[in-house]
Amino acid sequence: MVQLSRRLQAVADLAGDAEVVADVGTDHGYIPLFLIESGKAGRAIAMDVNEGPLLRAREHIRQYNRQEQIETRLSDGLQELRPGEAQTIVIAGMGGALMTRILIEGGATAHAADCLVLQPQSELPMFRRFLVEHGYRILREDMVYEDGKFYTMMAARWMEADTEDSLRQNWRVAGVGSHVQAMTEAEFRYGPLLLAHKHPILHLYLLRQKEQKAKILESLGENARRDVSTRRAQVIEELEEIEVLLKMYPQE
Repeated sequence: MVQLSRRLQAVADLAGDAEVVADVGTDHGYIPLFLIESGKAGRAIAMDVNEGPLLRAREHIRQYNRQEQIETRLSDGLQELRPGEAQTIVIAGMGGALMTRILIEGGATAHAADCLVLQPQSELPMFRRFLVEHGYRILREDMVYEDGKFYTMMAARWMEADTEDSLRQNWRVAGVGSHVQAMTEAEFRYGPLLLAHKHPILHLYLLRQKEQKAKILESLGENARRDVSTRRAQVIEELEEIEVLLKMYPQE
């Protein structure tokens, strides 16, 4: 069995069982290999925009003798994947802006999937906002800490075709006739399900953020060369928000 890093394992764990899984930006092909070997997928398509990563993926696929089950495909995002061709689509390890572009340009394919497993490396508030404002439901979230870095991953599905009654039964809806999940700024920033489930790694992340922002506030207080009142007010507001969120966790 292929061994995954903590980050990739968390990504793979969010993938539901599928006849076909597509991995966008596959790099070494580890996730398709793991999903095939663990029985969570019958076939896989390992995709990348560059030939180099596909060569590495092919090498690993041959090493595990999975050539008949895993196809490699040169593709910019979802362009070479047909709608409905894969039930699960994994997009991990790239910036939130790039992932947003991939989902916009490959909208028909993304909408047809049963499950999107997404792991943006940056711009998380913007990316979550994009998802909910474009008809996607965030189904699950996870967070891991590995090699000094925090990683957030989520499973989502396009739900625009769902009825209003179905959405109301499962999610808060922002207004009559709207399919947008109503989320607070804190939920966009830190993750609605991570907050709801009081995720332990999110707790660690909030503590780190509190420490970092306190240092920023201290440095701003020492800076008398320019007007930093706006920035100072922003950091104070962010610190107050973190303090409120930390109160959700049991106090030691």
